[in-house]
Amino acid sequence: MHPQSSASVGRRKTAVARVILTPGSGKITINKKPLEQFFPLETLRHDVVKPLEVTQSAGKYDVRVNVEGGGTTGQAGAIRLSIARALVSLNEENRAPLRAAGFMTRDPRMVERKKYGQKKARKRFQFSKR
Repeated sequence: MHPQSSASVGRRKTAVARVILTPGSGKITINKKPLEQFFPLETLRHDVVKPLEVTQSAGKYDVRVNVEGGGTTGQAGAIRLSIARALVSLNEENRAPLRAAGFMTRDPRMVERKKYGQKKARKRFQFSKR
């Protein structure tokens, strides 16, 4: 690994993202695909690059990501967290702006499990008094 590079892990729902930041031209590769190909939605792409924009390091690092599990939103959230963590491990001064933007917090919300005798986690079958 490059001396100024940094690796980190981010999670969201059931998605796990492993990120390696290396000094470069700002190329983002996710599962060996370019960012635009992996996330066709503009909102998710924006979510991924936001930590780089907040710390003014958008064109300075190449981002290599391995992500698995979950859906597209969970994966984008996991990548966002791992990029933020990698930026902090490279430069401690990045912590304050990333914390202020809310990118350093692991989102604890998970899917609630389905209960027996019910249709879903909270939805019940129709109750009939008679």
